[in-house]
Amino acid sequence: MTKFNFIALGDTVTDAFITLKDVRIDTDADAEDNGLEEICLRFGDKIPYEKLDVVPGVGNSANAAVSANRLGISTALITDIGADTFGKEIIDYFDTEKLDRTYVRQHDGVPTNYHFVLSHNAERTILVKHEHYPYELPAFEAPKMLYLSSLGEGTEKYHDAIADFAEKNPDMMLAFQPGTFQMKLGHEKLSRLYKRTDLFFANKEEYQRILNSKKSAAEELLKEMRALGVKTPVLTDGRAGAYAYEGENIVHVDMFPDPAPPVERTGAGDAFSSTTAAYVSEGMSLSDAMTRGTVNSAYVVQKIGAQAGLLTRDELESKLS
Repeated sequence: MTKFNFIALGDTVTDAFITLKDVRIDTDADAEDNGLEEICLRFGDKIPYEKLDVVPGVGNSANAAVSANRLGISTALITDIGADTFGKEIIDYFDTEKLDRTYVRQHDGVPTNYHFVLSHNAERTILVKHEHYPYELPAFEAPKMLYLSSLGEGTEKYHDAIADFAEKNPDMMLAFQPGTFQMKLGHEKLSRLYKRTDLFFANKEEYQRILNSKKSAAEELLKEMRALGVKTPVLTDGRAGAYAYEGENIVHVDMFPDPAPPVERTGAGDAFSSTTAAYVSEGMSLSDAMTRGTVNSAYVVQKIGAQAGLLTRDELESKLS
């Protein structure tokens, strides 16, 4: 078996970006979170949109794999897709990226995941649907870094198999960036994974959701996550930058300045998390790796989709310098 330094594991999707213009953004003052913004469209009408961009081969884990691969790290992706037109487009795209697809499995009779991204003024709302695949962990040699992210419902046994593999390979680093279902499932049911995780990535609001906490201070949320067994929790907080609890110290890095106003923010968190994990897998200090994560995050939002703006290693180091 080929030895990879970085393997990402999770669902892959095709994103259809629908840029809206004839919409209204309202705030629901009665929402429990003291103000939930809502996209308002005229019901029963024909709503014009500005443009459509279809982006194959994305999703948290696919984004992470492409990110690490562009940085020149030996990378593979473990994922499941359909044996349909959208699946073929994903295969073709991975080939153009020269991403190893040994563990990309296609299934007859199950469609490829297809999401709709409603984009307006650089922000987005995503309509998601994860198909149910016959998930099975393939035989592979433990990499330096296994990067686990979004999987859909009905994957509890698959998560157990991943936990088994991680526990049997204690020298392998495990990075965990939970997706929507994994957060909904709760840390109790994924306790083995949390206890085995070396690097954990989520934004502040996701920390509050996972921990069922109303605390807002990054340091307090990081300590609560550490209490679940996570070795090094990392928290992003928008323009306040990113924080991590490393050993007994809180690490903070500033947000990298926007080179221009953001075009579309999808993939910013994936770019930061995967870049940080990729550099850490090579032995870089956490602070330096996080700084490079902020650079890739700043540039990925300059283009439509979660991958078009991802930088190569030389490009990233040039922007940083």
